[in-house]
Amino acid sequence: MISLVGPESFAIHARHSVSISSVFPEEDNVYPFAAQDFGALRHFPDVRSKFLPHAHDVVVCLPPGYDRDRTRRYPVLYLHDGQNVFDEYPMAPFGVQWGVDTTARALMHAGLVEPLILVAIGNAGRERIDEYTPTRDAAHDAGGLADQYGNFLVQEIKPLIDQDFRTHPDAANTGVGGSSLGGLLSLHLGLTHPSVFGKLALLSPSVWWDDRWIVRELEKLPEQHESLKVWLDVGTAETRMLKGARLLYRTLVRRGWRPGIDLQYLEAPGALHDERSWGERIGLVLQFLFPANQSH
Repeated sequence: MISLVGPESFAIHARHSVSISSVFPEEDNVYPFAAQDFGALRHFPDVRSKFLPHAHDVVVCLPPGYDRDRTRRYPVLYLHDGQNVFDEYPMAPFGVQWGVDTTARALMHAGLVEPLILVAIGNAGRERIDEYTPTRDAAHDAGGLADQYGNFLVQEIKPLIDQDFRTHPDAANTGVGGSSLGGLLSLHLGLTHPSVFGKLALLSPSVWWDDRWIVRELEKLPEQHESLKVWLDVGTAETRMLKGARLLYRTLVRRGWRPGIDLQYLEAPGALHDERSWGERIGLVLQFLFPANQSH
């Protein structure tokens, strides 16, 4: 049983697969890469960047009916730690996926979520901690490449997605999300690129990084926050993460976010810091950030 803090109520639905087909062109700044099919998903391995030293896998999932109506455009959700987010992706390092693809398709069929494009970007393995953090943390002797990763996403990956798929490219229809350090990264990207990302999915974010640096950055902001819509959650069994999430929630409210309107906070009873727990909540995330019957 998942309880929500705030007036909203949601339901999690069963998972189904999604079939897609697409082709990326060659680009000068992103080395050419060939697609490989893995069941319902399209996999683009080893995408290289001029901003980062390591290649990243990219997996794209299109909504049901994408090929039937060639005039319709769709919002997009970019997800970090792409190895873990799709049921059909065969390279999950821990053997457990969130199942975002199957959950999203079920919610679309039920009319509870607006049809959207999902883009999963795999992490860089050992370099993940550097790419997902905005500052160098002396306590860990690591971090500080989040801005370069943001350039990779904003200047290289997103233009390719917008060019090759029928997207709504504006910030109001573009989300970014992740868990743990991926949640920290998503908040940082939303604050530094508000004209690009208008929806943030922050699952168990690592607020603790660099002595809660992200909270200090939020405190510096004016109350105007560029219409960012934020989902924030955490499991009650996550100890350190729980304290950080509560602090972040209070800070967001002080900076002008409105609970139940452009901010939704959830504490999942007994939930752990793992893929299974995040997968159980992703349906709630999608229903808040991409509710059905949105006008464009």
